[in-house]
Amino acid sequence: MTGFDVQQFRQHFAFFQQQPDWVYLDNAATMHKPDAVIDAVSAFYQRHNSNVHRGAHRLSQQATAQFEQARATVAGYINARNNHEVIFTSGATAALNQIAFGLMHTVLQPGDRILLTQLEHHANIVPWQLHCQRYGIIIDVVPLTAEHQLDMVAYQQLLQLKPKVVSFSHISNVLGHIQPVAEMVRQAKAAGAITVIDGAQGIVYQPADMQQLDCDFYVFSGHKLYGPTGIGVLYGKSQWLETLTPIFAGGEMIDSVSFINTTFNKLPFRLEAGTPNIAGAIGLSAAIDWLQNYNIAQIIEHKLLLLKAFYSGLSAIKGIDILSLPVHNAGIVALNVDGQHPADVAELLNQQHIAVRAGQHCAMPLFSYLAQHNSAQHGAVRCSFAAYNTLDEVNRCLLALEQAVEILTA
Repeated sequence: MTGFDVQQFRQHFAFFQQQPDWVYLDNAATMHKPDAVIDAVSAFYQRHNSNVHRGAHRLSQQATAQFEQARATVAGYINARNNHEVIFTSGATAALNQIAFGLMHTVLQPGDRILLTQLEHHANIVPWQLHCQRYGIIIDVVPLTAEHQLDMVAYQQLLQLKPKVVSFSHISNVLGHIQPVAEMVRQAKAAGAITVIDGAQGIVYQPADMQQLDCDFYVFSGHKLYGPTGIGVLYGKSQWLETLTPIFAGGEMIDSVSFINTTFNKLPFRLEAGTPNIAGAIGLSAAIDWLQNYNIAQIIEHKLLLLKAFYSGLSAIKGIDILSLPVHNAGIVALNVDGQHPADVAELLNQQHIAVRAGQHCAMPLFSYLAQHNSAQHGAVRCSFAAYNTLDEVNRCLLALEQAVEILTA
């Protein structure tokens, strides 16, 4: 027993009352929203809807107070040193684009190197290519071991090339493997690099402490943390946020404007152009407040219980190729049925109201790498677990997978 009451937890989600027949195992793509989040967003639009920071009336002042309280809530959750080190974005993708664009010409110069890993989501690859490769900046990639873990020996060797930036995921969105981020940050900083962590999957696994982690940037999306879509966070140490060239201009990010010159506002406003997603920020704050009513260690233990049951059941099904390791796994399992396209497997599960994802999961370079090593030719089926999932749902998925194997290999 984990001490975690999953049924009590589930009662906070209207989805499970509205759609009782569905088993939702696509949590790595997006999480469901508790009533507290939906209520907070609705309450803002119904009672306080107004723009922030510039209004002279009380409604605007109230909206501003709620918006800035949301920033303070996020800053407290990740233990940022200052509230202004939390920049609201539309998501982790926008945050990574801001970092990649913002470091060009201020820090990154032709001939510099950036170090990524083979596990990265496209959002931590393409922005660097767009803003860096055309300027003659070199991208190096940390390979994987035979167990699909990062090759830490190769990582240390590539750090000897003195990259200006090292950017990597906290948790693989495909395999669920948890990276040794604290040690990776320490080694990268010892090599003189700026450190960037894609925490899109990591933030829901457990709160990330920015003072302990000591990374320079950490990004995540609200909808992976039970919050609304369209809101995300770019955390950065003040000195590095000041260094970034804004990717968007206009609105609150301006201090003064003439046709000759423009000066930018102070943090956090210089990186938040235009009207922000006020309701989204308030919803994210509500998600964090609600989640802190629960013991994170118990949630992690509950997910580990689900993971163990799933791996145990998979071992009894012939013809299943599992890409993810059960150790150091945050609750994401990528698998294939031998010789079958993952989309066909996912469709058979869909017909039994089991929601999973199939494909290459915005990680084409990873699957190209795996294909070279004789696995995952077409992608994979991804089953990702959340705190509201149950052992009964695990068993339903296992039964559906067993039936899918029988149908596809008959």
